[in-house]
Parts: sequence; structure tokens; C-alpha cells
Amino acid sequence: MFYREYLHAVVASFDRRVGDRELAFDLAAETFATVVVGAGTYQPTGPAAAWLFGIARNKLRESLRRSKVEQTARRRLGMEPITLEDADLARIDELTGSGDDALARALEDLPQATRDALLARVVEEQEYGEIAALLRCSEQVVRQRVHRGLGRLRADMKEKT
Repeated sequence: MFYREYLHAVVASFDRRVGDRELAFDLAAETFATVVVGAGTYQPTGPAAAWLFGIARNKLRESLRRSKVEQTARRRLGMEPITLEDADLARIDELTGSGDDALARALEDLPQATRDALLARVVEEQEYGEIAALLRCSEQVVRQRVHRGLGRLRADMKEKT
């Protein structure tokens, strides 16, 4: 269930960052394999999604540093390398594109300052102080923008479902 709930977001996040759907898929596969390997030692100190996206961020950082996607967790689980067929690539396109249309439109409807603060906090997982420095405003203003942006996105997405 966890995989199904977050696969789309993880693949789309990687695709936005690397711009290569096959690389995004490889990174997502390694991220979820790492989740499986580490599930027994997971200590919930916050939302599981934060743990997942922290792993994803680390996998991306490692792959950029090494210029390749690590396969340690997948090897440990005995997973064979995956060859993507046309149907698989179409599914990745679906996961990284069309499913985000409603969310992308809702994000575009937000004021630019709110969208910037929201994406920096939620997608990039930056600290409020860091965002405030980048946006040249106070932490309180950033917190307010993120809060209002999330509320508006939530309402917009409810209307569309």
C-alpha cells in the first residue's frame, strides 16, 4: 500500500530533477528497495513519507556524486535488473506527467511567492529559515505562505475529485 501510495510522487519527483524517465525509474526502484531493506529498523519520528523522501533525496545525491544509480538495496533483495519495454516507458510517462495535471494546474493557480515557498518546503524539504533567506522575507511569512498554499491545494484537489 505504501508503495502504491507514493510511487507516483517519487517517480515524478525524480523525473523533475533528472529529466530522464529511465533514470527516474531506476532511482525510484532503488529508493523503494532501500525502504524494504530498512523497514525493520525504521523508528517513526515523523511521517513515513518524510522518511521515504529523505531516502529518495539521498539516493539522488549518491547517484549525482557517483554518476550512476546505486543498486545495493536491489541486489540485497535479489532483484534482477529491469529492462524497460515500450509499455513500461508509457507507464512511467503516465506517472510523471498526466497524473500531475490537476496538481500542476492547482500549483500554477497559486501566487508565485506562495508557490515558491510551498515547493521549497514540501518538495525540496528546505528549512523555513533557508527559504526565508532565499525569498528575502521572514520565517513567519514563509510559514504562512506554505500553510495557505497547502490549504488552497487541498481544497482545489478535493473539488477535482
